[in-house]
Amino acid sequence: MRAATLARKSHKWLTLLIAIQAVLWAVSGLYMVSVPIEIIHGDHFVHGHHEPVPPLDQVRYEVDDIRQRYGEIHGLRVKSLADRPAYVVETSRGTVLVDAVEGTELSPLGEETIRDLARRNYVGEGRITSVTLLQTLPLEVQARKPPLWQVQFEGWNNHTLYFSPTTGDMVARRHQLWRLFDFVWMFHIMDYESRTDVNNTLLRVATIAGVLATGTGLWLLFYSFRRARRARDARA
Repeated sequence: MRAATLARKSHKWLTLLIAIQAVLWAVSGLYMVSVPIEIIHGDHFVHGHHEPVPPLDQVRYEVDDIRQRYGEIHGLRVKSLADRPAYVVETSRGTVLVDAVEGTELSPLGEETIRDLARRNYVGEGRITSVTLLQTLPLEVQARKPPLWQVQFEGWNNHTLYFSPTTGDMVARRHQLWRLFDFVWMFHIMDYESRTDVNNTLLRVATIAGVLATGTGLWLLFYSFRRARRARDARA
């Protein structure tokens, strides 16, 4: 088989093999570079400041009391919970939230507290439409550990905040543009299950096929130029 014919056939079949995925790469890539990553992250509908420093002068419950109560402590931090200081205590039995003023155990947090935290974090004007304690997490927060409080707000973008019932920390924020990003990301990296593995076998095979298709295209281009030069010389 002549080299030019081999180049043409190789390029044709490799291009047919990779064509649909190449279109998906282009379309998904266009979306991902068109929408600013800050919007995808949801920075526009929550307060951008870091968690406020709690009023430490209000702390009445001593760390020694925490140690006496829970024994060995693996981690301890003070956070602000609705303008009130609280301890996040990591013990061998798990993490607990303790009021730093009165010493009462606050976790797991109830719905009213989560509603209050959601309102404090949300900068939009839409009202809360649902607050649900999830034991089984949806795909959009599958990497998190259940349970989580899910708070949804009204509006076309379906702003959704997720809170830990143990610490009250906001652990994720989602919206429709994020969900679309996640959907096209799935096609871009060709991980149709977890959408997180950027080194999966399917992607590697498609990428290699794409590189080979490009290489055979360049090879074919060489013969196209040579044929054009011969035609020009014949006319001269």
